[in-house]
Amino acid sequence: MREALEAALQQRGVTPEAFSELMIRLLDYGVICRDESKKEAELYDRYLQVQELVEEYLAVLRIRLLHQPRFNALRLFPPGAEVPGLPDPEEGFNSGLRERLSQQEVGVILVLRAEYDKALREGEIDEDGQVVLPLEALNLACTNLLGRPLPEQITERRALFRRLRQLRLIRTASDDSLDEAEAWLTIRPSITSLVTDAVLAQLADQAADTETEAESERDHQFASEQ
Repeated sequence: MREALEAALQQRGVTPEAFSELMIRLLDYGVICRDESKKEAELYDRYLQVQELVEEYLAVLRIRLLHQPRFNALRLFPPGAEVPGLPDPEEGFNSGLRERLSQQEVGVILVLRAEYDKALREGEIDEDGQVVLPLEALNLACTNLLGRPLPEQITERRALFRRLRQLRLIRTASDDSLDEAEAWLTIRPSITSLVTDAVLAQLADQAADTETEAESERDHQFASEQ
């Protein structure tokens, strides 16, 4: 198997060391975006040279790869994961490869997906499929959809956004920019590969239920005051 792989790599002008570097980076980070850095551009271009070999290698491990050519992005999903744009696997099982995200991170990712979908409907999306969003608008959306705002502690907020940048879901000018009242962030199109439409619809239903409960509480309080 190793000899066959090395022969196939040689035909494509890629060394085993270069292939190993690509796979290690992909398995370590779980995502590669060409526009992220010079290094990731190099690795993405290398992937295009050996695309079928990468996919065959991952198929042995039952790891699924989502390639979004429009955005020059790659993202891995563990066995059994639901992947937008890919058919569901016939077998599902748990995996230690699943990304460990905190409840707070999951919540903000869901809100980012909702805001991305809203901007997409309203045509507020650039030619690279990105959405620019004021930090204050994200904070308000978190309050409306999750019932809680973004972390108030700047160190906690910076850690949250650093994690989202590592997942290649957002861009920010810098950590320091998050201290500014009028800060902005960019939601990357790869957010659609992490949150399905079904999950987004569930979030919208939960938000509607929360608003209904809040209105009932206000009506009850108003009636009590009369």
